[in-house]
Amino acid sequence: MPARILVVAAQPAISLQLGNMLRRDGYEIVTAADGPEGLRAWTAERPDLVACDNDLRGPSGMELVMRIRQAEGSGAHTPVILLGGSTEIDAKVAALRAGADDYLAKPVHPQELSARVRGLLARFGRAQPQRRATAGRVVAFYGAKGGVGTTTLAINTAIALRKKLQRNVCLVDANLQFGDHRVFLDLGPDSRSIVEAVSAGTAEIDMLRGAIVRHDTGVDLLLAPPSPDQAELISTEQHHLLKVIEILRGVYDHVVVDMDEHFDDHMLDVIGIADRLVVVLTADLSCVKNVRLVLQTMDQLQVPRERLMLVLNRSNAFTGISAKSVESVLKRPIEHQVVNDYRSAISALNSGTPFMAKRPDSALSKDVIELARLVDKPAAATVELRQLELSPVR
Repeated sequence: MPARILVVAAQPAISLQLGNMLRRDGYEIVTAADGPEGLRAWTAERPDLVACDNDLRGPSGMELVMRIRQAEGSGAHTPVILLGGSTEIDAKVAALRAGADDYLAKPVHPQELSARVRGLLARFGRAQPQRRATAGRVVAFYGAKGGVGTTTLAINTAIALRKKLQRNVCLVDANLQFGDHRVFLDLGPDSRSIVEAVSAGTAEIDMLRGAIVRHDTGVDLLLAPPSPDQAELISTEQHHLLKVIEILRGVYDHVVVDMDEHFDDHMLDVIGIADRLVVVLTADLSCVKNVRLVLQTMDQLQVPRERLMLVLNRSNAFTGISAKSVESVLKRPIEHQVVNDYRSAISALNSGTPFMAKRPDSALSKDVIELARLVDKPAAATVELRQLELSPVR
């Protein structure tokens, strides 16, 4: 049985983020929104570990830790990780004195949280998660506004990963109401979609196999529902999209997700699970304004900055705003630029044959191949944090 972890956090975004980080490692998650609810959940569930935000309504996380320690019987000990907003050593000392076994400053990096949790479970002899045979990477594409070319880049990057880098790839159309992949890929009336994958109210690998469409390029496709009303069959309460992507990442090297523009619960699930979040923009004023808001939202959701990648599409189109000006406004670099080649892009769209398949040697395709190489690499902080997974938690 996988370890059961109690996540206590007042802010839904933090609870969702922590839950998604830990679910992807195979843990069973129980949640609570404040100190009293957390204490009741601890009493009823007796979890293997508690991850608690210090910023709670009513009793703080630190006070909840002290109450858990007071309520524990002789010889019993539930490992607790306390999350706080300070990086100062005094905050960590205070947490440890209150009875916490570890302290992490927010925002929390997924690999660090994973390493700390595994270390504590090993130290106290608790159950370890059920590990996947493979651990694919989720690359999510998000457009700062409509029309910036997000779907085009997502589709062609998936093809580049498959054809040029020989990766096993599944492309997911997560615009559940108005997905365009059938049009972009000239799939005709094929009705298979994510609906078939969750038709029994859950997501299973056998059902997913029946929902997958194999494209001529070798990329597997999980399409959006063929009609907008069927999007309601994909439950946010049961986290259907999250569960589907989790299954896919256990089968594929890369799961490329073409996101919806709206930050609904499905998209928050995608953000929480994504290894790389590619934000696509163009150099125009309204788009830059939207990207600023997107980055602010990502900060609020505590998405680590190294997981974000800014990609400037149509980079050589004359808009009066340079890439350097965009970087200055956003206060972060643009990691990659894709050349403007409207003729190739619109021809590919109208023919239903992606330019990576139709003109793989074009300047546009070469930029997308380089983008595929970038997303194929782990985020910069991942290599540094691997040492944490090998070190005992002190």
